[in-house]
Amino acid sequence: MNLALWLARASRDFAEKDALFHGTKSVASYAVLGRLVAQTATWLSERGIRVGERVAIFMPNRPDYLPLLYAVWYLGGVVVPVNAKLHPKEAAWVFENSGAKLAFVMADFNKALENELNSKSVIELVPLNSNSLLEFSVDCIPMAPVERNNDDLAWLFYTSGTTGRPKGVMITHGMLSAMALNYFVDVDAVYKDDVTIYAAPMSHGAGIYNLMHVLRGAGHVYPLSGGFDPSEIFTLAAHFGSAHMFLAPTMIKRMSQIASKREDKPKGFRTIVYGGGPMYVADIIEAVDIFGDVFVQIYGQGECPMAISVLSRKDVSDRSHIRWKDRLVSVGKAQSIVQVQIVDDAGTALPFGSDGEIMVRGSAVMPGYWNNPEATKTTITNNWLITGDIGAIDKDGYLTLRDRSKDLIISGGSNIYPREIEEVLLMCPGVEEAS
Repeated sequence: MNLALWLARASRDFAEKDALFHGTKSVASYAVLGRLVAQTATWLSERGIRVGERVAIFMPNRPDYLPLLYAVWYLGGVVVPVNAKLHPKEAAWVFENSGAKLAFVMADFNKALENELNSKSVIELVPLNSNSLLEFSVDCIPMAPVERNNDDLAWLFYTSGTTGRPKGVMITHGMLSAMALNYFVDVDAVYKDDVTIYAAPMSHGAGIYNLMHVLRGAGHVYPLSGGFDPSEIFTLAAHFGSAHMFLAPTMIKRMSQIASKREDKPKGFRTIVYGGGPMYVADIIEAVDIFGDVFVQIYGQGECPMAISVLSRKDVSDRSHIRWKDRLVSVGKAQSIVQVQIVDDAGTALPFGSDGEIMVRGSAVMPGYWNNPEATKTTITNNWLITGDIGAIDKDGYLTLRDRSKDLIISGGSNIYPREIEEVLLMCPGVEEAS
């Protein structure tokens, strides 16, 4: 099923409800958003974009990001969101590797990108100014979403690997719909009076998490700063109330630092989902002390987006549990749509409590990497995703990450995990960060 159908339904069922906000100002209802998306899809079709073709988005968070995502899906295309912090040379490489026929870019980036693109490149760059909400498509006749199957590509996510070129993870409509529906089962509820605040890049997990809020007719709030400003976020959450967010652990730590210096306690947060990096125990305890019972942790990878495991709100905040701190070290239990196992170097499943490589299979696991069969072959085996992470599962089903397998240190025949050293260092007075 085409994910764009969710937006089409929301534009009907929540027609008069505010959908897009820039700061505290509403810029589009769901009816307006739905029409804008359908018109932009027509505009793209008139530019020659066909079913299955790629369209890149290279810009920071702004109110037209969401309509662009859905416009591409409407006509059956594949979105290629590119991290706005990349150098134009890196972004140009992603454009060309993905085979994108068109890219939406900030006007400020346009000239630099033209200079970096291969002279034989056929990609069309569409520069957007800072004030437009896709004004170029207002005269187009709205189209209906085209039919797509669960196995059809929806999103190409380029990993930020530590070595070599990034790889394009193929994410399908079925993967994203499974992840979104499972969110309501394992992670949290979303209601039409909620909002989600986009402070983390929409080219990554925050963008994927739009789906649940579209399904429920919730609001989508874009900070005026276009990024992460803790003071601005506090103001927005207090204004709207019932605010959801996805943040990296380092962002939560920064919010805690700012909040601890304020006289008034932060309010208006309903749920803060965190992931994308290690959350140190001292940091999450401090955050719970300040913000309260609002945190949920997820563990995922681009190859299984947002959907490997979840540490529930209760697990994060229930200090009465005898193993509370042990569970804070973990990343929770396997989500309902995947199976997780720990294996040794030979691929044999290990018993509870044993350290080994984490493997995952299920409806949220990618089919492979874009135009990279060699990397796919070494990462997917018998439908199992080899995550490259070392971890262990305890008898209660809680998964604890030790480290990346490439970061493991072997000394005197013993395994040493840098993450464990970092936890100890952070206990020392005066140490803010360790890596």
